[in-house]
Amino acid sequence: MKKKNDHGVFAAVRMAAASHRLLTVGTVLCVAASVAVSLLPPLLLARVIDRLTAGLPLSFLAVLLYFGSLALEGVLTSAQESLLVLFGQRMTHALRSEMSRKLSRLPAGTLAEQNPGEVAARFSGDVDTVEALFTSGIISMAADACRIVSIMGVIAVKNTGLALILLLVLPLFAVFTRYVQKRMLAAQLDNRRAVAAVSGQVPETLHNIRTIRALGLEDYMERRYDRCIGDSYAAMERTNFYDAVYSPVVLLLNAVVVGIVMLLSASGNAQLLTLFGMSVGTSVAVINYISRIFAPIESLGMEIQTIQSAMAGVRRIDAFLDQPERTIPPARREAARGDVEFAHVTFGYGERHVLKDFSMTVKQGEQVTLVGRTGAGKSTVFKLLLGLYQPEAGTVTIGGVKVGDITDRERRTCIGCVEQHFSRVPGTVLEQITLGDPQITGEMAKDAAALAGIDAAIRALPEGYDTVCTEGIFSQGEWQLLSIARAAAADPAVLLLDEITANLDAETRPACWRLCAVPPRAARCSLSPIASMRILAAERSRSGAGNNI
Repeated sequence: MKKKNDHGVFAAVRMAAASHRLLTVGTVLCVAASVAVSLLPPLLLARVIDRLTAGLPLSFLAVLLYFGSLALEGVLTSAQESLLVLFGQRMTHALRSEMSRKLSRLPAGTLAEQNPGEVAARFSGDVDTVEALFTSGIISMAADACRIVSIMGVIAVKNTGLALILLLVLPLFAVFTRYVQKRMLAAQLDNRRAVAAVSGQVPETLHNIRTIRALGLEDYMERRYDRCIGDSYAAMERTNFYDAVYSPVVLLLNAVVVGIVMLLSASGNAQLLTLFGMSVGTSVAVINYISRIFAPIESLGMEIQTIQSAMAGVRRIDAFLDQPERTIPPARREAARGDVEFAHVTFGYGERHVLKDFSMTVKQGEQVTLVGRTGAGKSTVFKLLLGLYQPEAGTVTIGGVKVGDITDRERRTCIGCVEQHFSRVPGTVLEQITLGDPQITGEMAKDAAALAGIDAAIRALPEGYDTVCTEGIFSQGEWQLLSIARAAAADPAVLLLDEITANLDAETRPACWRLCAVPPRAARCSLSPIASMRILAAERSRSGAGNNI
């Protein structure tokens, strides 16, 4: 069990920063050098102008130092941006890796309850905002804050009156900035929710496209999509409004402050001149510094907006990473083999119980068919036996071992399952059967394909078993046979067949029923062992292993 501070966005970032220590230190030093060097050009320019107004000759060294300071400032600023981008990429790579590990450790029940589009949005959009948190957020904000403090210090030395005016103006500006922040954060959160809804709508539409077209629901789906897009646009319009208002306010304050200082410094009043009096060179430097102090303030506001937006993504990612993980059972010496037993099992989805005090025992070597109406709980029995869900009460065991205690490595050789729909993975036809499991050799996969009756169709492909698997290379019935081969390849002790004839065509179905251990009138049964599986089970039965359920 991980401690609270051992996971989350910032924990992943700390670990990534520690593993890239040179990059982290280099980024911080570059930012500090960039802030320090940015103070030099106005001071050097003031000295040059004061010498010229005093009638002194302009030295080549002074000009060289001024333009050199500008060049150095540009180089350091460019290096800062490059390092920040690289640092942000390293952080997001570490964060996505941590999220991928978390995804593999979540219980199947938790994943089944979540919107796939929303989960995908956390991996893409939310992580991108976290990258912005480092490339144009926290570090840039710290640099701009240091730049503002440094400029205020120089201005206080050069023109005390201007420093006092800025001390009065900046708190008011901070209040205005905070006002904008709150409303932009609310708009960002609304936009994130709308984008997640849009992301979920697209795969939902693609998955159900046949049903949508068969029932003529195109207009309905289009209206749903437009509504989600409209919510996103409305949230973005609110964000853009505050963004559009913010920059002009900064520029107006800049102009007002410069105008006030220039008027006061030219007033001729002795008392005012003690606060606002300055040389021509100093006035040029002060005007330059005023522009430089409002520029980082404007950037600071945008960076705070970026941070606010990123924090919305951080909260969503933290909520994802905070979900309870499934328990990984320790390795065991003895294999789970023997009778399958459901002992007083109660389970439901939400408040609705599908199974209540359900008990069943399947002896080793037996074949059992579950028959029942849709929703009676046949597939739920499978999910419990596969360990995808944990019963609310009672136990599910194989050979006296709780299914929750079966390790991931052992599970495939212990339980095989043929579902109603084939789940294709990227790769060749052979990889559809082996699923990259090194325990399953090519010969085992081909034997399983022959057993399921799909071997001839595979060998007829251009590259046989090495053909890259695409959507149209098999019919619905052949996909189902390939699913049977996948389940049988590991020679599992328990084989689950969930309405395996549902997707078989008219020619294949009668042949399948002739191979079944039950007559055709049991077409509505959830578990229908075909002869090849029954023969395989019989062979295992003679050797003292295996159930076919």
